[in-house]
Amino acid sequence: MKKSMKWPALVMVLSGMLVMSTACNSESSSGSGGGSSDKETVKVGVLASLTGALESYGKQTQRGFELGLEYATDGTMEVAGKKIEVVFEDTETKPEVAVQKATKLLEEDEVDFLVGSSSSGDTLAVLPLAEEYEKIMVVEPAVADSITGSEFNPYIFRTARNSSQDAVAGAAAIAKDGVKIATLAPDYSFGRDGVAAFKGAAEKLGAEIVHEEYADPAATDFTSNIQKVIEAKPDYLFVIWAGANSPWNQIADMKLQDKGIKISTGAPDIAALSAMEPLVGMEGFSVYYHELPDNEINDWLVEEHKKKYDGEVPDLFTPGGMSAAISIVEAIKKTEGDLDPDTLIETMEGMSFETPKGKMTFREEDHQALQTLYAIRLEKKEGVPYPVPVLIRELSPEETAPPIMN
Repeated sequence: MKKSMKWPALVMVLSGMLVMSTACNSESSSGSGGGSSDKETVKVGVLASLTGALESYGKQTQRGFELGLEYATDGTMEVAGKKIEVVFEDTETKPEVAVQKATKLLEEDEVDFLVGSSSSGDTLAVLPLAEEYEKIMVVEPAVADSITGSEFNPYIFRTARNSSQDAVAGAAAIAKDGVKIATLAPDYSFGRDGVAAFKGAAEKLGAEIVHEEYADPAATDFTSNIQKVIEAKPDYLFVIWAGANSPWNQIADMKLQDKGIKISTGAPDIAALSAMEPLVGMEGFSVYYHELPDNEINDWLVEEHKKKYDGEVPDLFTPGGMSAAISIVEAIKKTEGDLDPDTLIETMEGMSFETPKGKMTFREEDHQALQTLYAIRLEKKEGVPYPVPVLIRELSPEETAPPIMN
């Protein structure tokens, strides 16, 4: 699995070996190299948007990852006799910063695993580093299909769902013969991959995509974008969006539903749900809402999150952070502490592990985690100040399995 070294790198390694061989009675190495099974610590570097437009997503991932380590290690923060150390770095949702921070984690902190990031753009920029440094990277929560598709490399494993999994769930809610659908999405890989996947899934069910509209990811005014959708006269507008600058208020202000255009989307995080009052009754899908999964791990997550964060419930990407942490701990348990990347890859391919969303499995062919999604309806609930995703039915990992695209 490892690549052959280029000459300059080989010369440096040989020089280092000569120096080590001539040193008299030097101390043995602490085992900071990638394959040492007697290393006393496991270091994990987590990349996340801890500031900027996706700050809430990054903090959800951070909280979930910390709770996931606590759960998976029974509070010891140790696995296979090794102490787990975590370093968080803020990508600022800028690919060039993500590369800088990832390089720092790999070279200065000498991490054994990378995790992240909140943005697909950040993540795509970092993927080549995982291969170059031969370190496992668990992708969470970035969803662009290309991460486990055209840009895949064998060191990448993804606990986050991908755009195609979202698309299958979203299409199942509204697409059928003769239905005309327009889409609205941010103009970067997350949005474009999402629309491409949704279009494929919807057309298979007989629907027609009559317009694709892409908006500036940092936009605050969506008037011109929404007007183009209105002019296309669809039956549905399917919206793919991430971030605090959501288009829901303007969609309501421009009265699309009064014009006969129904809205459908994935139920977002709680902050964005607060702006979706006009969409009560909408049918769509959800990646996660704390009341949807029915299992012991999710019960633990909800209870412990409330204890730790002043009664707050876990949000959209909290269970993803937890799942990423659980997957790393489970892999190290299975290798009995061996951090050799080839051993980890062999172990993690096809590996199943329990999460707040039920069982996930890293598909051997592309390392995408197959997982449960949820068909939902937005409803008002007494005592809750935002529309709540209510379960219509679970969409099984087999049902939402995306195509293999690598």
